[in-house]
Amino acid sequence: MPDASTPDLAALREAAAAAQKALEEAERAAAPAAPETGGPETSGQETREPETGEPEEAAPASSEVPDAPAGAPDGYAAEVAAGYAAEATLPLGALLEGEPGGEATPNPRVQVGFALSMLNRHGLVAGATGTGKTKTLQGMAEGLSLAGVPVFLADVKGDLSGLALPGPDNPKVAERAASIGQDWRPTQYPVEFYSLGGIGKGVPIRTTVTDFGPLLMSKVLGLNETQESSLTLIFHWADTKGLALLDLKDLQSVIAYLTSDEGKGELKGIGGVSAATAGVILREIVGLEGQGADVFFGEPAFATSDLIATRGDLGVLSVLELPAVQDRPQLFSTFLMWLLADLFQDLPEVGDAEKPKLVFFFDEAHLLFADASKDFLQQVVQTVRLIRSKGVGVFFVTQSPKDVPSDVLAQLGNRVQHALRAFTPDDATALRAAARTFPKSPYDLERLLQSLGTGEAVVTVLTEKGAPSPVAWTRVRAPQASMEPAGDAVIDQVVAASPGQARYGTPVDAESAFELLQAKAQEQAAGRAAAEGSATAAADERELAKERARLEKEAATREKAEARHKEQAARDRNRVVTSLAKTAGTVLVRELTRSLFGTRKR
Repeated sequence: MPDASTPDLAALREAAAAAQKALEEAERAAAPAAPETGGPETSGQETREPETGEPEEAAPASSEVPDAPAGAPDGYAAEVAAGYAAEATLPLGALLEGEPGGEATPNPRVQVGFALSMLNRHGLVAGATGTGKTKTLQGMAEGLSLAGVPVFLADVKGDLSGLALPGPDNPKVAERAASIGQDWRPTQYPVEFYSLGGIGKGVPIRTTVTDFGPLLMSKVLGLNETQESSLTLIFHWADTKGLALLDLKDLQSVIAYLTSDEGKGELKGIGGVSAATAGVILREIVGLEGQGADVFFGEPAFATSDLIATRGDLGVLSVLELPAVQDRPQLFSTFLMWLLADLFQDLPEVGDAEKPKLVFFFDEAHLLFADASKDFLQQVVQTVRLIRSKGVGVFFVTQSPKDVPSDVLAQLGNRVQHALRAFTPDDATALRAAARTFPKSPYDLERLLQSLGTGEAVVTVLTEKGAPSPVAWTRVRAPQASMEPAGDAVIDQVVAASPGQARYGTPVDAESAFELLQAKAQEQAAGRAAAEGSATAAADERELAKERARLEKEAATREKAEARHKEQAARDRNRVVTSLAKTAGTVLVRELTRSLFGTRKR
């Protein structure tokens, strides 16, 4: 452990002007004042004031770097103190000095923390299960609230609800806090509790299907690239037709219409949607509804600007309670990504500010990237890269740095690495990779990262100049709010008093695509019925005309037959009369002949 003369040796290793500046910054960080002329001996060397009144250019101390921080070169504590000094900081903890896996002593004079102005460069909090990630996250959130910065936290396991209650007095916590120079006192913070669509405790957060967008919806539904492309086409058509997609039944009705006989021609000119693809999407939507996700989509839609709030001098801590949906990680992780993307769309450009407007924590971040498509990853990278200029900081909290894609990891300037385990060859490879991502330091990081205790971390951040700070083995501050979950009664009380409950508590089913398409279908059905009625009437008229013509023809035929019958009867009568006349003449002639010639009558 370095003695009180350590800052002098650090000054000796630097140029005169740089050394003086480093000492001044160290003093601002509560480091001991540098001794004047005739300071005590350090490592067998003396320091003296030269006759000119300026520090003497002396031979530098040994540059040999031992394998562990216990043997770090003298003066490294001052280097750390200078590296973490800033005008406005978010305190994290104090430097630890000692042997990894053995006794380690905190140096309360060397405080480690973040420059508030650099929190919009984003960060990573990583470490194996049980190493203290969640308490580090809670402590950071508390410090940000005290600095007047609003915070959004995803509480996957229900561990962060204790922020609404002051921490209980605990001698062990007080002793630990005192050892790292923390002025610990029980503190209650302003908290808002939110829930996804009202599932679980909290003010319901909802969004519309249109605002959610086809890319995030495709990730939630687990669609492949072809199906994602078709869904994007469906969203585009709905937008051009002015059909609002507010909830899942709106999306289902649009898909059903575009694959029906009436609507399948709508997309023919731009590719169309096959019945097979539409069937897959519809089945996945039904599955999503089966998980209860239908309550996440609808109105009133949540305004993400409500997250940027303060109460007095304290930033509001917005806690999204997710225990009720923790068995659906893909859904809530994508929903969190929507919140971040929506903030990016709404917030104005602010550039570099003294402190961020909002800090966003993604707990269990590996769930966000699991089975993510290439397009989704590109959107995450773009959002993280560009949202910095909106004054928003993003911290990913996960078990290992390898859980975060390299393109995203490259955007994270602040690192808090808790202990890593190396139980398998893959773990060992990941450990070596994590160690190599830190700046050069006197630590044997592979050894140190495996021996860190609970609540300890290896830290490097961006200084106010944008350069990486020295790597610091750090004992993290204890949260001042309760580290135990708050009870349901406390959460219910906070929710009932929230202005958000009055605004978002009751769902609204406004007129949207489902109702409009249903009305259109009814109009088309009425039109078809009217057309069918007209066609029936015309057919009936034609049948009547045919029947009249038939009857008239039959009547004419009967008249002709009757005329022929009468004519035939007349002819028959004439023949009878003629025949009778002939017969009578014949009889008369015969009788006359008999009488003349005397022929006997036979």
